[in-house]
This record gives sequence, C-alpha cells and structure tokens, in this order.
Amino acid sequence: MSGLLQVTIEQGLIFSILAIGVYITYKILDFPDLSVEGTFPLGAFVFSKFVLMNMNPVFGSLLAIAAGALAGGITYILHIKFKIKAILSGILTMTLLYSVNLRINGRSNIGLSSYPTIYDYFGKLIVLVLSVVIIKLLIDRYLKSEAGYLLIATGDNEALVKSLGQSSNKYKLIGLMLSNALVSLSGAMMAQAQGFGDITMGNSIIVVALASIIIGDTVMQKSTLLKGSTRAIIGALSYRLIGGLAIEIGLNPTDLKAVSAFIVIGFLAYNNRGGFYVKNIKAKEKL
Repeated sequence: MSGLLQVTIEQGLIFSILAIGVYITYKILDFPDLSVEGTFPLGAFVFSKFVLMNMNPVFGSLLAIAAGALAGGITYILHIKFKIKAILSGILTMTLLYSVNLRINGRSNIGLSSYPTIYDYFGKLIVLVLSVVIIKLLIDRYLKSEAGYLLIATGDNEALVKSLGQSSNKYKLIGLMLSNALVSLSGAMMAQAQGFGDITMGNSIIVVALASIIIGDTVMQKSTLLKGSTRAIIGALSYRLIGGLAIEIGLNPTDLKAVSAFIVIGFLAYNNRGGFYVKNIKAKEKL
C-alpha cells in the first residue's frame, strides 16, 4: 500500500467517526449543530493536555469523549433552557470552545510526535478499523433500542414523543452529547495520527462531515438495507479518496477546502436535480 493511499484510508476512518457523530444530529435529530467545529479540536487539546502529563493515551482519549459530551450539553442548555435557535446555539458553543481550547494547553499548537498514542498497541490501521467497527455496532444497537427509537422519533415528530409521555428534550440532550462525544474522539484520534494538535484543525470540519454524509447517501441511495452509520463510513472513505486523488493529480493541499466545497455542491446539485426529475415523472404519471 502506497504512503498516500494508507494516509488517505487512515484519515477516512477517522472522519468516519466524525461523520457518524454528525449523522446523529443532522440526519436523526434534524439539528444543525455547528459546535462540532469547536468540539473536534477540543478532543485533540484535551487528549494532549493529559498525555503531556504522562497519562495513558487510552485514558486521554476517554477524557476527550467526556469533554465532547459536555460540549454537547452546553449547546443543549443554550438551545432549550435559554431558548436560543439551534444554529446560533452551535455557533456560540463553537466560539466559546475556541477560547477554552487555547486555555487548556496555553498555546495554539501542541506537538505529540514524541508521546505515546493508542496506535502503539496494535498499529494505526488496525486500531482505526476496530474503533470504527465497534462504534458503528454500538450506535446501531442503541438506535434499535427503545431509547434509540425515541431519539429517532424526536427528530421526526416531537409531538409523538410527547404523546407517549416522554420528554423530547431529554433525547435532544442525549443526541447532542453522543454526537459531540464522537466528534471529540475523532479530533483526539486525528491529533494522534498526525502528531500534533492545532487550534485551526476544526475549521470547516462540518463541511467534511456533511460531504461524507451526502456522498454516502448519494452513492448508496439504492441500497435501502444499509444503515445510516454504514453510509456515513462509506461516504467518509470516499470523500478522503477523492481528496487523495486531487493531491495525486497535482492539486495543492491548500486547495482541499475548495475541493470539499465543490464535492458538497456537486452531490447536492445532483440530488436536487434528481429529485426534481423524479417529481416531474410522478406528476406526469398522475396526469
């Protein structure tokens, strides 16, 4: 396996965890949570803080998950308790986390190349594959449970959840905390993979997550048996392969954000035009 292909697959697996997290808020809860742009580097900085204190990298990764869940709770409080709109709640949390992330280590960039990582146990690719598979199975299992069905129902029809005597706000809190916990873990794993954590690593990360979800839904739209988490993983890997191909053909790495934007625009345009033609065909059939 060539170096570029291996790095591309490894990053695709890390972004798979990110995509699964964002899938919970955007696709299940129908909640536009922009706080992930602060939660992603939060995972990296929390992990860095404790590893620099010579703590076990597994423990550092678990603390990153906890910090991400806490950040999701902050977005929930802003939205539900303070009645702030969902998208603005996420933006405010993201803005708050920028200063928090800088405070955690006191600087904007932390080198980790000389410190232990979770990849030291079995190798980077094996750890990433196992992590993605375990997270996918756990999320799928949860969504099949009673609580998972209520989480899905909260995004589809809050009135139905309330009619069952359940609190839809409770499941919004669960969804936001679970989503941001996964995003934070993804940030911690990315920092370990690249050997440093940086305050800017969350910039436009929401575009990466949405691109992964959109690609997965578009490419696998005829495969109705595939779960949403599986589509998110396929989309994340496809997204990174497209980015790796862009570098391979000579594009500058600094152009990848533009590539990401064009990927989202292209797939959204394809979906929208496809939906338009399908509606027209159905309308003609009725006539």
